[in-house]
Amino acid sequence: MSYVKPAFRHPGLPKNDLGYTVDFYEGSLSTLCAGCGHDGISAAIAQACFEMNIEPHKVAKMSGIGCSSKTPAYFLNNSHGFNSVHGRMPSVATGANLANRDLIYFGVSGDGDTASIGMGQFVHVIRRNLNMVYLVMNNGCYGLTKGQDSATADVGSKSKAGSVNMFEAIDLASLAIELGATFVAQSFSGDKGQLIPLIKAATSHPGFAFINVISPCVTFNNNPGSTKSYDYVREHMDATATFDFVPYMKEITATYEEGTVEAVPMHDGSVIRLHKIEKDWDPLNRISAINAVQHARVKGEILTGLLYIDPETTDLHKMIETNQRPLNSLSEAELCPGSKALAKLNASLR
Repeated sequence: MSYVKPAFRHPGLPKNDLGYTVDFYEGSLSTLCAGCGHDGISAAIAQACFEMNIEPHKVAKMSGIGCSSKTPAYFLNNSHGFNSVHGRMPSVATGANLANRDLIYFGVSGDGDTASIGMGQFVHVIRRNLNMVYLVMNNGCYGLTKGQDSATADVGSKSKAGSVNMFEAIDLASLAIELGATFVAQSFSGDKGQLIPLIKAATSHPGFAFINVISPCVTFNNNPGSTKSYDYVREHMDATATFDFVPYMKEITATYEEGTVEAVPMHDGSVIRLHKIEKDWDPLNRISAINAVQHARVKGEILTGLLYIDPETTDLHKMIETNQRPLNSLSEAELCPGSKALAKLNASLR
């Protein structure tokens, strides 16, 4: 079997405003299992960046350990990347973001990497409202170690080996909203029509943007009885709304035949348009978003779409009033205040 991606591309592929075709946003050939949901997410990230006219070298891909954390190799080959220690991606992303605020940060994680060993770091990166996209590829199992249940496996779900999970699942979307995340969405790896605009909106959001994506493991968790299988997710999805992301300075052409449409302006002039379906759901109200997720969960449904957004948000750089220029662009003279300034500071502390 060959793992070399063919170099030939159709000469008629469309180009974005930068003159790139979508293959410029791809990565190495995936070595994940055939049919893995993670590959669909990688393709959605590449497509979103292509459509948003993002220069790949202005993106930093961060990951931890797990099947999901291998995926940055499979998209945006021409961008920066760092594969960190298991569960420690948020602290590495924080350090990188503070050093160079001009990059776009994509953090890719899994349900084990985030909900188990990395839970502490996940909690605190939300508190700090770090300006990044944090995407969890959630398959409810540990795919690299033969499919044991993860902390997001639903109670009563059955593994491929036949064992039934007796523990309550950690609901990452609800947790993110509760902890104060300013953008929370949920989607399915098999629904690119929903996932791509969510990624585009998350990238445009000026703060911590969390997307929990149900991504079935075809090898260990795609069996009858699993609540993370392709069949189960397709049968139990309930979308909050029809979702559009309208880029800055682009004409709004979306139209809807029924229901109400809510336009949420973003800081850069782009607009998120929501065709509301849930009568008692308000994406700008944290309590309403939590209730909508919990009501769906009680009914055995997976609520997808944009769950909550706070368009008026303050990210970490604004909170601690960092320099407007990236630290890696400052000279030694700018970084070192000199002995007189240091002496004055020491004197003020005596």
